Amino acid sequence: MSSEKQSTSINRFVQIAAHAFSALLSPMLMPTYGVFLVLWCSFLNANPIGDRVAALMVIFGITCILPIVFIALLHNFKFIKDKRLDSRKERTVPYLFTIGCYVAAYFYLDHIHAPQWFSAFMAGGALACLVSFVVNLKWKISAHMAGMAGLVTLLFELHNPTNRLEAFDLSWLLWVSILLAGILGSSRMYLNRHNLLQVLAGTVNGLVCIKLAMMILG
Repeated sequence: MSSEKQSTSINRFVQIAAHAFSALLSPMLMPTYGVFLVLWCSFLNANPIGDRVAALMVIFGITCILPIVFIALLHNFKFIKDKRLDSRKERTVPYLFTIGCYVAAYFYLDHIHAPQWFSAFMAGGALACLVSFVVNLKWKISAHMAGMAGLVTLLFELHNPTNRLEAFDLSWLLWVSILLAGILGSSRMYLNRHNLLQVLAGTVNGLVCIKLAMMILG
């Protein structure tokens, strides 16, 4: 194999990997990942599995399925050109809808009497979406990194020994999440979806909003 063909094959593999990480670590999936971690990795894993699965499915429906359907409808009726929302101007309405979904998820968790710190995770997600919405009016910010940073922050709070929330040692999972955050940020830049500053801004947004919500509401 010539060096040129080898380089092309490597670039193709990296591009496929970058798309895969962007899809698997989509901001629409972060609430579901977070709820799964809380219900299976904290002391809440003592609850009946049926109740945990039901709560997980409701959150998945509210924060993932509903936004996907909404974006598909916007695309179908020609309100947006690209379902990936690469254009900053096309993100405005989806951001507002997503904020509403996070608020609904927060009230759902409150309705089933979830601990305050658990509900605060959704409140922090809504706040991060609101910040992204405001920033997006003038500048593109990484929603992927906001979601991933929020998940890392949640894991840190679960692992924090002073909180006594984790059901078992989550240190390894915390390090894996940090590694994935780095891979995701690199993927977004490799795909030319964001530059370094936009990736860092999204990271700070997710970290600060989740931490702030859990401090105030938790």
